[in-house]
Amino acid sequence: MRILLTGKHGQVGFELQRALAPLGEVCAVDYAECDLADASALCELVRSVKPDLIVNSAAYTAVDKAESEPELAHAVNAVAPGVLGEEAAKRGAWVVHYSTDYVFDGGKSGAYVEDDLTNPQSVYGRTKRDGEIALEKSGARYLILRTSWVVGAHGKNFAKTILRLALEREGLNVVADQYGAPTSAALLADVTAHLVRQRQREGDEKFPFGLYHLVASGETTWCEYARFVVSEALAVGRPLKLSPDEIRAIPSSEYHTAAKRPANSRLATGKLRTTFALELPNWQSGVRHILQQILAES
Repeated sequence: MRILLTGKHGQVGFELQRALAPLGEVCAVDYAECDLADASALCELVRSVKPDLIVNSAAYTAVDKAESEPELAHAVNAVAPGVLGEEAAKRGAWVVHYSTDYVFDGGKSGAYVEDDLTNPQSVYGRTKRDGEIALEKSGARYLILRTSWVVGAHGKNFAKTILRLALEREGLNVVADQYGAPTSAALLADVTAHLVRQRQREGDEKFPFGLYHLVASGETTWCEYARFVVSEALAVGRPLKLSPDEIRAIPSSEYHTAAKRPANSRLATGKLRTTFALELPNWQSGVRHILQQILAES
């Protein structure tokens, strides 16, 4: 099986190179090899690689910057998935694509399920929602995996930012009224590989293609997440200026951003777990494992 992987240097793409390697020949590309905003170059890439599977982990993820670059965000997040789907359909390939909790407005009291109405509140969220729709309409067989609060040992993320600030500051304000589940890039990659293996075994007729939510189990706030990161670093002897008690919980109204964030990023994973007989680890175990890697390298 030939696999075309986009976004190889991103948090998820980096882990996918490892997880997908035993399953086939992986052609991994990033912006230098193919600009996803260039639809014609994207078509040419698929035609030259001739993949059996396209795994699209690339995205425009600068949530606040997207408010001032809507055209670029739209090209990468909304148009490119449709182009990949159309090219896949032409050659009988299928697509794995990643989406986000930002497709929802965050106003629901409980966890979002796959068929809840989307209502994105930001350019990033709208373009990711439009990318889902474009792929669904492309004619390709697909898996869309919505996730949230991705964290990995490779690339930029919230945990690394907190560790850096904990070395510099003795106090920190972090939002405490937004809820979600930090989800490790390694978990996303490993579950993806599991699903690809199942499709290899079952074939197209039996395999349950479609849209699924994939996040770690449990939930937290950004503030409690930050306190967990600092606590874990201190527990392994990392000298920090900041202690968990010095991280102050603040409302979103005190932390102004260009793009609106969902207050509720909880995603229900029952459909995925039941369909594929999976158990998803709690968010703490994934973050702890990533922190071990980050701290060992720093």
